[in-house]
Amino acid sequence: MAIELRGRARVVGDDINTDYIIASTRKRDTLDEQVLKRYLLEAVDPTFAASVKPGDIIVAGSNFGCGSAMEIAVTVILAAGIRAVVARSFSRTFFRNAVNNGLLPIECETSGIAEGDIVGISASERVVVGDESRGSRVEAKPLSPMVREILDAGGLVEFVRLGRWDRLTDRRG
Repeated sequence: MAIELRGRARVVGDDINTDYIIASTRKRDTLDEQVLKRYLLEAVDPTFAASVKPGDIIVAGSNFGCGSAMEIAVTVILAAGIRAVVARSFSRTFFRNAVNNGLLPIECETSGIAEGDIVGISASERVVVGDESRGSRVEAKPLSPMVREILDAGGLVEFVRLGRWDRLTDRRG
């Protein structure tokens, strides 16, 4: 199944760690992502969360989601209405948490995308990221068939709920 997204680019830099995504101090009071989304990326830009619109796409440099393996970093991004992060690279744990929670992690060159550009993502066998504002397109690192299946289901919990658990252990089909 193909995934098609289109949204406004929200550009951040390299080495955005999970504590930048949602600060540890904020998690002391609550783990409710609906509350925490008000503080999304406040260490990077204190006005970021208030300016997010549903459908926005985070565009990052290298090593997005580094630091601790907090799943809440992904769920706060999703709670803000952001369905995808496009980055040059991800920390392995953030990438896995993103897939497991239904957040689309796309790896490609991002240096040509500017804040506010309209970005389109087409993900099936091939993954293409297009900057509609600049008329450019770049082929992204492909998603494995298993990752696509989990994302198509809406994340790992839904994947298992749909009875596809055997697909995780039987790689032949």
